Amino acid sequence: MDFQIAILGAGAWGTAIAKVIAEKKKNVIIWSYETDVRDDINQKKENIRYLPGVKLPETLKATSDIEEAAEGKQFLIYAVPSLFLLDTLKKTLAVNSIREGKTTIAVITKGFLQGENGPRMIVETMEDYLPGFFRQSLVYISGPSHAEEVSDGKITGLIAASENAKNAIRFRNLLKSPRLLVYSSLDVRGVQVAAAAKNVIAIAFGMLDAIKDSGKADMFGDGTESLLLAAGLNEIQLLGKALGATHAETFTSISGIGDLDVTCRSVLGRNRRFGREIIDKDILEPYKDIEDLLERIGEIGYMPEGIAAAKYIRILAEKHNLKMPVSVGLCKILNRELEPIEFCGNLLFDWGIK
Repeated sequence: MDFQIAILGAGAWGTAIAKVIAEKKKNVIIWSYETDVRDDINQKKENIRYLPGVKLPETLKATSDIEEAAEGKQFLIYAVPSLFLLDTLKKTLAVNSIREGKTTIAVITKGFLQGENGPRMIVETMEDYLPGFFRQSLVYISGPSHAEEVSDGKITGLIAASENAKNAIRFRNLLKSPRLLVYSSLDVRGVQVAAAAKNVIAIAFGMLDAIKDSGKADMFGDGTESLLLAAGLNEIQLLGKALGATHAETFTSISGIGDLDVTCRSVLGRNRRFGREIIDKDILEPYKDIEDLLERIGEIGYMPEGIAAAKYIRILAEKHNLKMPVSVGLCKILNRELEPIEFCGNLLFDWGIK
């Protein structure tokens, strides 16, 4: 097979995106860190660990050799979790087609990355590592989506954002299908902030949802959850503006309210699930603080990206003097500074409810 398209990261979302492209009769290679995932994709045409029950096309092949995956590709998509993105990027910097600027690159990872002077957005950090050809040309892809639904052909919308409009359109055309609608945007910063921050709100939403269902606090209902969602959107907009978002409509379209709503309300959401398990399973009990939680995150069994994002958003809120009670309060819970019931009670006062 002649592979011109590569996905780096064989988690659920990377696999779902690879499946969508491969179903368009295109040969796709996906890089998997785990050899068992690689073997299952190649031999059983299924990602049993991360996307079980989904039949993968014959035109999709997996490898655990990252240079084999990345070399000579026309399109390359980074799809690993934010905690591992820089390490993955560094492993590809020696690839000839990347060094020579011959590959069009996108990233679908959500979150922030640690820089020398604090948290940074993903695209600008990647651009600092990549050759100069790629500056202001990377594409950031996000939107209200779940890997399970996309791989099952449920109608879904995504945003391909780039300062290079031609590259955004290239990835829009690569991904779009009758059931995957893809739109382009120039607001790379706004789309990135929305993608990262909504996961933090979703953890808080899951906690509130579990508290409501448990009967531990009788003042919370469906309307309270909508209040939290609206407050969360305000915080996302506030942070986006501080970090250089260029289009207000980013936050009122699918990359903003659309992604926030599905991440908070869908039972498929990992961050919502983690929030519920804070209440239902006392999942934070073994961890002394958020650093301990991040160091041992593999013990959870799935990847709630909102944990790392909460840590970084707290730093950014303090740096830019932003009032973000939901996001900062959630970080305090993950850091074992605050109890969930106390957090929810405090929010009532932050929202002006006496």
